[in-house]
Amino acid sequence: MSTPVRRGAVRREQLSDALVRLLLAEGFAHLTLDDVTARLHCSKRTLYALAGSKEQLVRAAVVHFFRGATERVEAAVVACTDPAARVGAYLRAVATELAPASARFFDDVAGFPPAAEVYERNTRAAAARVQQLVADGVAAGAFRDVHTGFVADVVTATMVRIQQRQVAASTGLDDAVAYERLAELLLHGLTAPPGDHRVDGASAVRASGSSVAASTSTTPTVSNASGRLNVGNQPVWK
Repeated sequence: MSTPVRRGAVRREQLSDALVRLLLAEGFAHLTLDDVTARLHCSKRTLYALAGSKEQLVRAAVVHFFRGATERVEAAVVACTDPAARVGAYLRAVATELAPASARFFDDVAGFPPAAEVYERNTRAAAARVQQLVADGVAAGAFRDVHTGFVADVVTATMVRIQQRQVAASTGLDDAVAYERLAELLLHGLTAPPGDHRVDGASAVRASGSSVAASTSTTPTVSNASGRLNVGNQPVWK
């Protein structure tokens, strides 16, 4: 049986989803709270139940977006059993999640530090996840024997450049398409050609070396500004 508390939680979730769709499509720097209430057909009091100001509302919406995106991306990876396919599935799922976001949204995020910080943290967590998937692929013999620490460094640098809008500025590619191209480049470089020597699991561990351990530390840290607990490079939202 539905209770008032349960109905309120459902309503807040629906409102958060609608807010995310609005901001992804149109950005947010130019919007006032009056604009938002008019577009979402709600009162300011209802919006204030989500956050106390426009700035907090925007940050909450960006957090909500990336939290849902992370869940769906991981679901796409779980559906793949082939180690090589998992890397491509991850990056293409990221591209799919970013596809609804307009250039204006990404520009506004880049210009608003609280939102940019959320995007940056998720980008670095995603880069660490790609490194682990590559290491798993090398260990399983699905990829060539590569230095996973170097691969991770290149992937991280590229993903950060995408997040900071530098790739868009230099190539004209939006973030979603850039992730598609990164997936193609990465998989082409990692896939072993016919007859190439595949490495066993022990060699893969040695190849990754200390850089894997350094970038996947499981020491919890707390971000006082955001109230998030970060375990390693994976954000755990509170």
